[in-house]
Amino acid sequence: MTSPQSALNLYERPSGWPVGSFDNYAQAQKAVDTLSDNNFPVDKLTIVGVDLMQVESVTGRLTWGRVIGGGALSGAWMGIFIGLLLGIFESNFLFPILTGIVMGVFFGIIMAAVPYALSQGQRDFTSATRIVAGRYDVLCEPDLAPQARDAIAKMNLGSAPQSE
Repeated sequence: MTSPQSALNLYERPSGWPVGSFDNYAQAQKAVDTLSDNNFPVDKLTIVGVDLMQVESVTGRLTWGRVIGGGALSGAWMGIFIGLLLGIFESNFLFPILTGIVMGVFFGIIMAAVPYALSQGQRDFTSATRIVAGRYDVLCEPDLAPQARDAIAKMNLGSAPQSE
């Protein structure tokens, strides 16, 4: 049995009439959830992020200490993993794990330090990137759009689009 979601083409633009516009995703989600609680056929709705923008939040300064520490830590985890895999076949399982940790730390530091040194200070900060929308519209199939728009307007959750 196929669900309505699996039949959607992910590369098509969403269709429908706008029945509500919200400042953030949580408000749009709350509107759809409230419609669902009132037995509205929510499979006829779509939440669309409009005016997309990429936001990069700077999380800190990148220093040699952070680079080497991060490389050592990620290398140690990889070394533990490889050491555990090799330790399965040894009678003394501790030696492969310790060897894996030491080798992992060594190669982790090298793999982190070389690219940082080659960047020559062009990017001395860490960041997290995300995509956010300027607003979130709830779209509905045309046959149920007036009903959904009126229900959202009664909820006073967002601004319902005006009829022209």
